[in-house]
Amino acid sequence: MEYTIHLGDFEPFINAIKQGFIFTLTIGTTDVSLIPGITIAGAKPELTHFTPAADAEYLLLGRCRVINTVPMTPDGKPTPALITRAALRLINAGVLVVNAGSRIKPLIPHVDLQGEPGLDIIKSDALRRDVVERMVDNGLVLGENLGRSFKALIIGESIPAGTTTAMAFLVAMGYDAWHKMSSASPTNPRELKISVVKRALERSGVSKALDDPILAASKVGDPVIPAMASIAIGAARAGSHVILAGGTQMGAVLAFIKAFDKSALSRLAIATTRWLINDKSADLVGLVKEIRPIPVASSNLNFDDMPYEGLKAFEEGFVKEGVGAGGSLVAASIMGFDLGRVKMAILRDYEELLKTLRVQGM
Repeated sequence: MEYTIHLGDFEPFINAIKQGFIFTLTIGTTDVSLIPGITIAGAKPELTHFTPAADAEYLLLGRCRVINTVPMTPDGKPTPALITRAALRLINAGVLVVNAGSRIKPLIPHVDLQGEPGLDIIKSDALRRDVVERMVDNGLVLGENLGRSFKALIIGESIPAGTTTAMAFLVAMGYDAWHKMSSASPTNPRELKISVVKRALERSGVSKALDDPILAASKVGDPVIPAMASIAIGAARAGSHVILAGGTQMGAVLAFIKAFDKSALSRLAIATTRWLINDKSADLVGLVKEIRPIPVASSNLNFDDMPYEGLKAFEEGFVKEGVGAGGSLVAASIMGFDLGRVKMAILRDYEELLKTLRVQGM
């Protein structure tokens, strides 16, 4: 099988994708990513603020403008944007970049929701409430317009340390997310994340479950959660089917949508990678069941036979998901491109990337 369905009825989403979709990448930053050891989505903590913009640029251009290379882990594992770009180019799908609140803005055409970067939730609230409200209003408008134009939306994300802020948001909303969030690292820094979340909840005064997702996002969340949620709600209201393309962070987006507008849930699904599903330190399906059991699918892409260690590393638990990789892979399979063709496209792009790095002397 090209992909596996873990939960629910995915058939309406398959049919919608076949009728035409757009891929939307929602980017943002949180100062939580500056905490040493919290994420490997950047060669150094201070470079994580460049990762979302660089991911967006690579997705559209095949190269980056805000940095002179592509986003890498500290030991050279490539961004999952490599996978997303290869899959979407095979399909010839349109891509729209949405800035939810990135410290570094991408130097490409994009839609700005007039949000702000998220602050360190240990030290202060993530965002002002009025900023979150403005982002949500703008996200609804954008989503409704996209929903009128496309039968399906696939929405991905790029925000280093996003699993930590997603955990904080979910716990603030009353969900048991403590041991269910994944990581870009094979050794999930779970205890560090839990410590950050506990300190953030104590600092913010959240001692019992909130029922207001805007308040939870402003207290301990990040800009990407309300941005993705509002775009999805707007598109669903306009009659489009929406696939949240990502890992355990999508639980936070799902929880926001459930609290804000339950009617959107019937047009919502999640698509991810088998690497994320196989992560024994996390539990996406269990998390979704706890919040609202919407359809969940994962691509069965495997890199075991890839000739490069940087790609084989995905099989060892590095990266796993991000930049909508799983959703783009599932879409490619639905559109008739088998995983063998997708892998060849990824391999070609990776070899081009290696050539560029050699030319730059990196």
